[in-house]
Amino acid sequence: MTNEKQEKIKKVSIVVSRGSLDGVYPGLIMGNGARMEGIEANLFFTFFGLHAITKKKVNKIKVATVGNPAMCVPSAMGPGLPTWMGALPGMSWFATSMMKKEMEKLDIPPVGEFLEMIHDAGAKIYACKATVDMFHLTPDDFLPQVEGIINVAKFYEVAAGGEIIFT
Repeated sequence: MTNEKQEKIKKVSIVVSRGSLDGVYPGLIMGNGARMEGIEANLFFTFFGLHAITKKKVNKIKVATVGNPAMCVPSAMGPGLPTWMGALPGMSWFATSMMKKEMEKLDIPPVGEFLEMIHDAGAKIYACKATVDMFHLTPDDFLPQVEGIINVAKFYEVAAGGEIIFT
C-alpha cells in the first residue's frame, strides 16, 4: 500500500451488450450508482443490449435460462438447474417472474423506469450505430432518453478521460 492519495473516479462509460435481465441490470445499477456518487456516467448499448432502450423491447426483457450454467432454482443460491430444463416451455417466464419479484422487494425499478431515473440524474444514454444498422433500427425505435446513435469513434471520444466498464 502506498501513501499516495488515490484519485477518485470522475467518469465512467458502461458498455451493455447483453439483452437479458442479468445482462442489462448490472449496467443500470452501476450507472445509477455512479450518478449518485457525482460521477459522470455514459451508457453505451450494443448488440442485444439495445433491447433495453427500444420502445418495443424495453418491457419484455427476460432471464436467459438456456445455456446459463449459473441458473439456480428456486432461489439464486438454490441447486443448479440442468441446462436442458431451461428449454422447458415457460421456464424463462418463471425465472423472469421470480427475479422481478425479488427486485421489486428491493425497490429496484423496472428497466424503463430505471433508464428514466438514470437519464434524469444526468447520465447519457447511447445506442451503437453499427448494431442499429445491423438490426435495421431507426431513431424512432428508441426511448426518448437515448441521447444519440453513435459509432465507436464517438464512443471513445465520449469516454475519454474516464473508465470503460463492460457488463
